[in-house]
Amino acid sequence: MKQRTPVFVTILVIVALLMLACYMFIQNSSFLLSAYFWGTVVIVSIIAMIQHAIGDLVENVKFKRLTDQEKAEYLEAKKVPYFKALYESAFKKQSASEEKDILIDHGFDGIMELDNQLPKWWLGLFYFGVAYCIVYLVAYSFTDFGHQMAEYDEEYAAQTASIAEYMANTPPPTIENAVYSPDNIAAGEEVFKTNCVTCHGDGGRGGIGPNLTDNAWINQPEKTLFKNVFHMVENGSQNNPTMQAFGKNNVLSGFDIQNVAAYVYHINQEQPPVTPANGGAAPQGTPAAWEK
Repeated sequence: MKQRTPVFVTILVIVALLMLACYMFIQNSSFLLSAYFWGTVVIVSIIAMIQHAIGDLVENVKFKRLTDQEKAEYLEAKKVPYFKALYESAFKKQSASEEKDILIDHGFDGIMELDNQLPKWWLGLFYFGVAYCIVYLVAYSFTDFGHQMAEYDEEYAAQTASIAEYMANTPPPTIENAVYSPDNIAAGEEVFKTNCVTCHGDGGRGGIGPNLTDNAWINQPEKTLFKNVFHMVENGSQNNPTMQAFGKNNVLSGFDIQNVAAYVYHINQEQPPVTPANGGAAPQGTPAAWEK
């Protein structure tokens, strides 16, 4: 007779599989606070103990049918702790005399085959893999577990809600507290493409409106370039009604204006100007001496 697995090991394995299954179906750890989950754990634990008790009765019946020598060998083997026996069954090598008993009467190229049982750790991993595959397939078929698009949509909705909450609780920048940041350039470029490119051309090279990449400016109400752009986008131009007051007309928020001001600063101060020779509009206005 083989040494049986202790009941506490069986219960731990069952609980681990239950937690794995619940996580796959619920997709978060909230089930750990559920009375239904822990009730299930208690029920399966009781069933495992009943099954183990029945196994003890079967084992006693089988033990009585053994010979005296087999009884002695079984009792001696049972003295070995379970985990030690598990380790030895996986890694302990047989002696030469033990190998003779499990030697199969055929071989090839001088290599003889032994009738070894598969290691218990290998069998454990195999059965766990089978159980995991079954749970995974069921979860994948009937829930959103493992579906990348569903996970993306959920994360996108969470991030959008987080941004909306931030925007609702954070006052929009004004010309007094707005600051230039390279992190705002990409967002500012999108604002520019949506609202400004029709007049100022692709990349601010100019068209109906002035070239924004050179140092000539028609309107210079502020001392720094960044705040000058913020002022013009927010209030519009008194010299040209086509340049509307995007801020005062509630077309753009303070965040949008701060971003597009960062983009214009970037193309004006951190990139080479687009000259008429390269397709840019001719300078308009007077040269600016911006403060840093």
